[in-house]
Amino acid sequence: MSGAPRTPRQPRRALHGVLLLDKPLGWSSNDALQKVKWLLRAEKAGHTGTLDPLATGLLPLCFGAATKFSQVSLEADKRYTATLKLGQVTSTGDAEGEIVSERPVAVDQALLDAALARLTGPIEQVPPMHSALKKDGKALYEYARAGIEVERAPRQVTIHAIDILSRQADALVLDVRCSKGTYIRTLAQDLGELLGCGAHLSALRRTGSGALTVSRSITLEALQALDERARLALLQPPDALVVDWPAIRLPAEEAGRFLSGLRRRVSHADAPAVRVYGPEPQAFLGTGLVRGGELIAQRLLSPPEVQSLLNVSPGAAAPQAQEAALNP
Repeated sequence: MSGAPRTPRQPRRALHGVLLLDKPLGWSSNDALQKVKWLLRAEKAGHTGTLDPLATGLLPLCFGAATKFSQVSLEADKRYTATLKLGQVTSTGDAEGEIVSERPVAVDQALLDAALARLTGPIEQVPPMHSALKKDGKALYEYARAGIEVERAPRQVTIHAIDILSRQADALVLDVRCSKGTYIRTLAQDLGELLGCGAHLSALRRTGSGALTVSRSITLEALQALDERARLALLQPPDALVVDWPAIRLPAEEAGRFLSGLRRRVSHADAPAVRVYGPEPQAFLGTGLVRGGELIAQRLLSPPEVQSLLNVSPGAAAPQAQEAALNP
């Protein structure tokens, strides 16, 4: 039986680095990851925190050795631009759900400022039913789709700051800086109740995760338009995820011992988290902590991974292509 010739399958390769993707609307985080993994022909990849399909913005994607540090981005504080529709409450807390109630909007600046102040700092949130949080092995959204509401324990999160970016009669755009695990849909609903008119989240964009910002990310459309060399030039090194941690540089003999997991004496103040390098400028070895003058390894690269990063410095191969991609 004859047919069209099959396209040869592209071989996968070991890549080590971080790509900052501006996730498109309507895509799941995993779908976006698999698309980029295919474009880069990467062997091992993972993302650092799910964005709902209706959300856009910063989605750090980790490849190879960088996946060892993805938890850092998961645990990091986040920043969002949240657009709220005032006067309408929906079944899901966002624009995807059905409108379940409508109320008139009569909000002055004093009421808005007071409500935002009450939602700033350590607060408790009840996770929404339409979320991936699990109960008895099932995601809450599975119960919600079956019309079942289950009891959810409140969770403490921290809202570091909420700033008003723009305001119209029935719409509010906020800049939210918060701890991990914050549900912005719940924040929108809670704010609507404090204002007395109800509200839901009509749009959400993640603009920051720890030290990473959406300003250095690339859209999926722009990434697809690049050739292979320019795509690879966009990879940042694995230590991009810990760039705001204190750094320790070890001489060659000490670097080798650190990579084997041995504790090393260092003249460094105690620190709960440090990034560690060998003598070469690009020789990122991993992360650790300093306690009582001892450097204790936590997450380590393997010697082949270190060597691979020394041979090819991600993001440095084609700076012109990188700049053009990020600033079309």
